[in-house]
Amino acid sequence: MSLPVLDAAEIAVLGHALHSIAVEMGAALRRTAFSPNIKERRDYSSAVFNSDGDLIAMGDDMPVHLGSMPMSVSAVLATLRLAPGDVALLNDPYCGGTHLPDITMVAPVFLPGKAKPAFYVANRAHHADVGGMYPGSMGPCREIAQEGIRIPPVKLMHAGKMDSQVLAILLANVRTPKEREGDLTAQLGACRVGVARMQELVRRFGHARLSRGVCALIDGSERLMRSVLASLPAGKWQAEDFLDDDGVRPGPIGIRVTLRNDPRHRRAVVDFAGTDPQVPGSINAVYAITWSAVFYVFRCLLPPGAIATAGLMRPVKVIAPEGTIVNALPPAAVAGGNVETSQRIVDTLLRALAPALPARIPAASSGTMNNLTIGGIDPRSNLPFTYYETIAGGLGGSPVGPGASGHHAHMTNSQNTPVEALEYAYPFRMVRYALRRGSGGAGLHRGGDGLVREIELLGDAQVTILADRRQTQPWGLAGGEAAAPGKTTLIVNGVESVLPGKCTRELPAGARLRIESPGGGGWGVNQ
Repeated sequence: MSLPVLDAAEIAVLGHALHSIAVEMGAALRRTAFSPNIKERRDYSSAVFNSDGDLIAMGDDMPVHLGSMPMSVSAVLATLRLAPGDVALLNDPYCGGTHLPDITMVAPVFLPGKAKPAFYVANRAHHADVGGMYPGSMGPCREIAQEGIRIPPVKLMHAGKMDSQVLAILLANVRTPKEREGDLTAQLGACRVGVARMQELVRRFGHARLSRGVCALIDGSERLMRSVLASLPAGKWQAEDFLDDDGVRPGPIGIRVTLRNDPRHRRAVVDFAGTDPQVPGSINAVYAITWSAVFYVFRCLLPPGAIATAGLMRPVKVIAPEGTIVNALPPAAVAGGNVETSQRIVDTLLRALAPALPARIPAASSGTMNNLTIGGIDPRSNLPFTYYETIAGGLGGSPVGPGASGHHAHMTNSQNTPVEALEYAYPFRMVRYALRRGSGGAGLHRGGDGLVREIELLGDAQVTILADRRQTQPWGLAGGEAAAPGKTTLIVNGVESVLPGKCTRELPAGARLRIESPGGGGWGVNQ
């Protein structure tokens, strides 16, 4: 007997039900996490996958996490055989990860009487420290071995029981083991929530019906993307943009892309040939990052509310030559590739698309996550601490209006650490937190302004900046002007000095750090 065909309404209900599971996983992680980086900034992501490891639902989280997470799941499936109650752990950028602070967990969803997992759930969280040379694990390293503990796919849980040896190895290699253990436990709890909710969904709809719905969702995403590509003009568009430097050697580093659209066959090719080779500094991006940035940009072309699944990228081919800044090879350092190079890849893709979609593409946003890490011994407790924050900037003006001010853009979707939470958790004092007026580019639709965030240290600490758009500027479009670049100022005993965009310093108590983030580019000629 053939099963009834699912109608569009039921497929939509299933899609939103799956999405709600990913969202609930994120909420469980946020509410039980120990670190302000996860519970306040919400630097995490959750997603659901089918039995083949294909993405079928994602939370409203971090684009740089979500687009790359399928490669982590694929790495787990290729390496481990998961049984009921198992949970896999990994962070290796050269095996499906992004950079070492992003730790991913993958759990199988088993159904009664089934020998193989029917689904998988996964989450990824940025841990404020995973060891390495610098507190916060985001310093100016020259190889990945210096950046922290590197974890290939391993089992953290066996049949519902913690592998104490794996956990011990991990905690022995970080500066804040209690906080790490708390955040890892929160990730495990979020996985349990995802597994339970998926099993409930199967009981509600039936496995066969749910599986057919999942296939329909993936195929529907593919059809939607093909229809978008068919609506674009045929052509080839090229663009380039630059990172300021790699923090080791001076001089700009170019990202170049050629985008070819074939509306007749409803497919596109994104080719990064001509991009500069990988560099000694830590801004190298692995392939998962580049693929994730392309996924994000093409997802932005879809109608609002479109469900994102693995089907979206079936018509899009991504070519990233090995050994370049967009597909680095070991042992390259990669901490900044996830946070800075991902942003510049998006900028370059949008610049290439602007001639094809002049009524939709905005000017460049701030183009940097302004990563700030601080670590040391908290004088209030005499215990180690590590703090990590990304600082928002301005969004680019667009054909439909001005850019927003003080927003995280594109590949990041985090929030700020509230002043009250920051001063409670760390030996800091927030001296100033305000919009950086006038930093957005002028134009018919002005770019948004960046932020000014000035912090005073209440104890000796090591401070690391990993930022960009200090030399290059977020560009304008359609005659709009570029935005102001960012600036980092160190103030010690009343004496001010401007710091490089990528550097680390040992600072005394009383020192202040002022970060002024870039604005967004302007759009159109201001008449």
